[in-house]
Amino acid sequence: MRALVYDGFNSVSLREKPFPLLASPTDAIVKVTKTTICGTDLHIRKSDVATCQPGRTLGHEGAEHVRIPHADSSLYPIPDGADDDDAALVMLSDVFPTGLECGVLNGKVQPGGTVVIVGSGPVGLAAVITAQMYSPSQVVAIEVDVKRLEVARRLGATDTINSAETDAVAQVKALTEGKGADAVIEAVGVPATFDLCQSLLAPGGVLANVGVHGTKVDLHLQNLWDKNIAITTRLVDTTTTPMLLKLVQSGKLKPSLLITHHFKLGDVEKAYETFGDASKHGTLKVVINVD
Repeated sequence: MRALVYDGFNSVSLREKPFPLLASPTDAIVKVTKTTICGTDLHIRKSDVATCQPGRTLGHEGAEHVRIPHADSSLYPIPDGADDDDAALVMLSDVFPTGLECGVLNGKVQPGGTVVIVGSGPVGLAAVITAQMYSPSQVVAIEVDVKRLEVARRLGATDTINSAETDAVAQVKALTEGKGADAVIEAVGVPATFDLCQSLLAPGGVLANVGVHGTKVDLHLQNLWDKNIAITTRLVDTTTTPMLLKLVQSGKLKPSLLITHHFKLGDVEKAYETFGDASKHGTLKVVINVD
């Protein structure tokens, strides 16, 4: 079968790999019909993830067939009404649980609170969408790309800030009467945005880190030691999948809003180029058709 393999710095390719075999009575072999490229895959391609060595199959999942361990508890049937757009369902294995679990839930977004999402890439936009489920009074998106700020506003952000043109900290302070944000979601993964997030927190606030960091960052405890703040990290799992499926089924969640490009598996290198240079191509999420 064909699989997408990480070959080393800035290099991925399609290779033939052995068909997966059952290893446990609770395993299942699943035929992949559609998949996507995760933002983490871009970090891996840039060699930002030291634990991922050349030869690793990328994506979730970048292969024609995959073995699913613990399939009796980790596979979810698609309910009636949620199967009209199977490409949209791919997003439930990607940015939506990441934005929701690692960002919104870890950030303890609450009714009446203020949440700031730093980064309006696909994960940040998923956080913008799912944060609204918890009725914050303000959903603020911070980004340097004007077009992505427009998307954030269209998807429900109450306020947008272009941090390339204005003082984002001063803007957030102005929006919150000098208090700062109750929840700050870091959805970029670079030192500068992690620094920014620390400066946006209100006393008692939560900084939920979602971005994949490929280098060390600074923690400014000299400014935070007496503010009773929390910093969280998390690797996404599937605990929210049943809820997200029900929201899609009811029409209250439309993951397809984040899909901008479609490719065939044989064009995966073009898909990577399009996803990796999002500003040039206006890319949010790509869907790869494996069939």
